[in-house]
Amino acid sequence: MKTEFMTAITQLSAERNLPQGVILEALESALVSVYKKDALTHDEDIAVKIDPNTADIKVYVRKLVVDTVTNPYREISLGDAQKLQRDGAQIGELLEIETIPKNAGRIAAQAAKQVILQRLREAEHHAVYDQFAGKEGEIVTGTIQSIQPKRIYVDLGRTEAVLPLAEQVSSEYYRIGKQFKFYLLQIGQGLRGPQIVISRSHPNLVRRLFELEIPEIHSGVVELKAITREARQRSKVAVSTNQEGVDPIGCCLGPRGIRLQNIINELGGEKIDLIQWDADPKIFISNALSPSQVVSIELTEAENTATVVVPSKQLSLAIGKQGQNARLAARLTGWRIDIKSVSAAEAEAARLTKIAADESEKDELPADVPIPSQPEPTQAVSEKVEDIAALLARDEFKLGAETPSVKVEGESLIRFAEDILPNKAKEKAPPKKKSTKSAKGRTKARGPRKARISLEDDGQEE
Repeated sequence: MKTEFMTAITQLSAERNLPQGVILEALESALVSVYKKDALTHDEDIAVKIDPNTADIKVYVRKLVVDTVTNPYREISLGDAQKLQRDGAQIGELLEIETIPKNAGRIAAQAAKQVILQRLREAEHHAVYDQFAGKEGEIVTGTIQSIQPKRIYVDLGRTEAVLPLAEQVSSEYYRIGKQFKFYLLQIGQGLRGPQIVISRSHPNLVRRLFELEIPEIHSGVVELKAITREARQRSKVAVSTNQEGVDPIGCCLGPRGIRLQNIINELGGEKIDLIQWDADPKIFISNALSPSQVVSIELTEAENTATVVVPSKQLSLAIGKQGQNARLAARLTGWRIDIKSVSAAEAEAARLTKIAADESEKDELPADVPIPSQPEPTQAVSEKVEDIAALLARDEFKLGAETPSVKVEGESLIRFAEDILPNKAKEKAPPKKKSTKSAKGRTKARGPRKARISLEDDGQEE
């Protein structure tokens, strides 16, 4: 019987992945609840101990040694304590008295079962929490267990984690049973056990993958200075080294680029740019804008702004699709980057030079020389109208006696031919002849279609 009991405890320990001591403590707590409920008095302080070697179960009643007993269930007099303990007892000592309880009933046994299961669950939760408590910021491998609209549950082996919607990558396809590597974002203790939050979009996921895949980074030979990422689209990683003869970018690439390719495959094809870090901000910014070339860089430290001039043909390459390359470079370096083409920079420089030259000319003029002022637009228009009216009033420009006068205000200055011709010419113009249709439907004009306009001298000399 004892052998079967210890075998069952060993098997339960292996299934629950718990030490035998934890299971024995759960059994002792369950037996205490059983004996208090059915065999002994509820007011007594009961303790149960199980020998892990022999599987012997002993039940004790603990009582406090006092001079005058007020509660016989929890206190014992000094004389009675000395009779039970040959070595001698002292006042204030907690004495354990072994007792033999009666057999417990069926209800007590069921209660003991529930207590054992509850204690085992609590022990499992504490073990899981202790296992993951020191792993925040590390990488864990999990399998998609269930998918909900706002979260995904991932099986991590002994427990499950939650992948919130904000930590998911929108372009990734999650299906039940597929394995991923996740970044352990947060661990907390909840009512139903530890609450573990993981992420697939955190920038430190790239950092941990580099440390896992590249031995030089794990050992400290190559250092990751800065990382910026737009999940599933593009990342920029700045690396450096303090040892001479070590190429940090070559170490990250590996033979035939196999190291970097493994990281890209794990991230679902995300592009990764390796940047050589430099203490000089100009060189670092120039490297961060790769693959675009940089002509010149001007830094404004007061505003933390860098004005970068690139070739005109590479302006779009430097900015990137929807400004992605420039945005990632600004996050990586910590500088606000303003990108201009060479032509735009030259045009702006010429404009500034012209403005400076004009200001210098104004400064060189003597004080007594007045600057000619430009006539107002309304004055210039009125003078032009008067000149046109005087020109039309001359005799050689008169075509008839009844030439209309020019109106200045509120009317158009355009003159048509029918306004210039005399009224007699309009009267002598023959009316248009009406056309008749032949039997075949063709139109025949009765007379020639001509307009005669006669200009009479009206007493004018040629």
